Amino acid sequence: MYYASNPLQSGTGSNRYFALLLTLGLATAGSAAGQTVPDSLGGLTRVFSRYQRTALPEKLFLHLDRPFYTAGETMWFKVYAVDGTSGRPLPMSKVANVEVLNHKNKPVLQARIELRQATGQGSFTLPPSLASGTYTVRAYTNWMQNFGPEYYFRSSVTVVNTFAASGTAAPDSTKPYTVQFFPEGGNLVQGLPGKVGFQATNANGKGVAVQGQVLTQTGAVVATFKTLRFGLGSFSFTPEAGNTYTAVVTPANGKPGRYQLPPIYAQGYAMRLERPASGPLTVTVRATTSQSETVYLLGHAGQNIAVATQATLRNGAATFTVEPSQLPDGISHFTLFNADRKPLCERLYFQPPRNQLTVSAQPDKPYYALREQVALNLATTSGPGQPLGANLSVAVYRLDSLSSPRPTDINSYLWLSADLKGQVESPEYYFTTTGPEAAEAADNLMLTQGWSRFRWEQVLAPTPPPLPYLPELRGPLVQARLTQPGTDIPRPGVTAYLASPSRLIRLTNAVSNADGLVQFEADAVPGTRELVIQTDPRQDSTAQIQLLSSFSGRYAPTLPPVFRAQPSLEGAYTKRHFQTQVQTIFAPKETLRSAPAPSDSLAFYGKPSESYFLDKYTRFKVLEEVMREYVPGVIVRIRKDGFHFLVTDKVNNAILSENPLVLLDGVPVFSVNKMMAMDPLKIQKLEVIDSRYFHGSTVYNGIVSYTTYKGDLEGFELDSRALIQQYEGLQAQREFYAPRYDTPQQKQSRLPDMRNLLYWNPSVTTTAAGPQQLQFYTGDQAGRYLVVVQGLAPTGQAGSTHTVLEVKPAL
Repeated sequence: MYYASNPLQSGTGSNRYFALLLTLGLATAGSAAGQTVPDSLGGLTRVFSRYQRTALPEKLFLHLDRPFYTAGETMWFKVYAVDGTSGRPLPMSKVANVEVLNHKNKPVLQARIELRQATGQGSFTLPPSLASGTYTVRAYTNWMQNFGPEYYFRSSVTVVNTFAASGTAAPDSTKPYTVQFFPEGGNLVQGLPGKVGFQATNANGKGVAVQGQVLTQTGAVVATFKTLRFGLGSFSFTPEAGNTYTAVVTPANGKPGRYQLPPIYAQGYAMRLERPASGPLTVTVRATTSQSETVYLLGHAGQNIAVATQATLRNGAATFTVEPSQLPDGISHFTLFNADRKPLCERLYFQPPRNQLTVSAQPDKPYYALREQVALNLATTSGPGQPLGANLSVAVYRLDSLSSPRPTDINSYLWLSADLKGQVESPEYYFTTTGPEAAEAADNLMLTQGWSRFRWEQVLAPTPPPLPYLPELRGPLVQARLTQPGTDIPRPGVTAYLASPSRLIRLTNAVSNADGLVQFEADAVPGTRELVIQTDPRQDSTAQIQLLSSFSGRYAPTLPPVFRAQPSLEGAYTKRHFQTQVQTIFAPKETLRSAPAPSDSLAFYGKPSESYFLDKYTRFKVLEEVMREYVPGVIVRIRKDGFHFLVTDKVNNAILSENPLVLLDGVPVFSVNKMMAMDPLKIQKLEVIDSRYFHGSTVYNGIVSYTTYKGDLEGFELDSRALIQQYEGLQAQREFYAPRYDTPQQKQSRLPDMRNLLYWNPSVTTTAAGPQQLQFYTGDQAGRYLVVVQGLAPTGQAGSTHTVLEVKPAL
């Protein structure tokens, strides 16, 4: 007997996946915790730990080669996958979805990127017809779709179509602004001192400097405020019964506005978190009740419990103290619960990583000539300065008036932006600036952009919530839905088969669940291919099949800022247009080269029992003669309904009584009559499995597999009920090409070199042995070039650096 295991091909496939995921979760959580929190707080810690193990957080970061492109250029990127708890590389998902969205959150480019050992790489060729605008690049795994689009990686890039006119109006500096108010802990309560964070942003989402006053309905001033950094600030006051409050806000450049503060509650709780210059954090809780009451404080970071304690409210007040050393790096969530385990208040606190990866990038010369070799020495060390190996990516691009000098930073993204709602303006500020003002600015950010990737009712539910999106642990998942014809009524319990016509024989099957959903594990084959999904007519002959998209149809509400080309930059647009067109015309064919994709030629059923290359035999014109003359392991029988195959089970010395699985170029053919009508001269190879074969939850009475010369079915007409559809698989890997000028003849080449991107290398590895040296060449454009290096160590330490190369023309 032959077996082929696939966790998605049996009714317990999801359970097997979650068992493996649970193992991953236990391993990562255990390594990250650093301490064991006892099961306390009325069972809260136990319930939360259970949720953490089943909802393992995963994060992606994309290092984009540059922030500005012209239509027709290539966008290169490197994908880093990390454990959201520890920050370590997480080799769980094997596929990342990467998309480019326009200003309406509609995808214009999409790709599925293979991940190996928690990293991957890819590229997009921006169509020459792509409109000018600010685009969002987002990335996520199938598993991350369980937790909402706000959790996906997002970064804005600018694309200018230099064929279109660029003289549109410049942005108006007096454009409208919006102010939002966020009470600390969640609510303002009558008679309880409260702190309120606020955020003032313009139409492009950038912070606006404002100041203002908080007034009662009689005009009395109860608080004044002004922004500190990036349109963020805070103020304190005590709401009183019978009053409503209005904020009068005045921007530095614009008209004043009036905003209602959030509603005031007559009963409730207020929470205040304070961090003095030295000493522990204090969390003060006040309540309108005067009765004694037990309250619980749970603190977690990355869904890993760091603080679990309780206190008694006396005279409506209680205070918790937390040592900062108890808290992991990044953002900690503090949640207050009552004795009934009902969440009352929540507050975020940020602690910059205490041990970051230090990346050094040293060019060998202070400046370079045109077409000269650059030697760049890279080294990575831990916080204490000890050499530490890391996985890096390197980009070198030209700085001009169109390029941003501050690309998205891996450290600030993984430890800050990824755990906050919306876009964080200048996140690197919170990592590079110290002192009281920086601490206050970080606290304002925590007050205004707090976000949790789960709801407490999910965590506290008696059973973990269902997570419909499985992690792609081995390769791409292909999803389809089976319904009754012409309706949305699901067809559960039906076995469906997925194949792709090819000389590489691959087949998967899956059983539809209660929603009619089937999930197949596909091979990691790059490029576009034709998929065939069908059911066995002997089991089901009416199911309607719909192939589902692998990409998420949900989008974060935050839209990228509106792009407005500026007339003052028309000369820069014209120069970029010239550079892009020269490169397009004169670029060698090597720029389009793709790396060869590895392939496994072994069929899914392994080594066959019998194999026949028909060209080695006398060729018959009827397939029945081929089978009867050359294939002793298959008996041909003719009954009232036509032909039947009976495979000889040599293991048990018996004849299997039912038809085997018949394949043509890997596609199941459920009608032996149709197969026997095939012209045998189109068939090159025949293979047989001469015993029962267990394939997931399905048992085949042997296998008879035919392969044509081209692997394209040779015109064979499949069942009309089969779904045949083009499918975009994993993106084929392209190799970044840059010319070399090693010899005088190469330097004297008359081919112009107007590259804006001098160098891109997504696969740089440093070790503790010493610096790693990279070599590349400058082109024909003088100017300043930015070297950006991003990286991640196996320990979870992230870091980046940038330096500038000077390229000067020959005198």
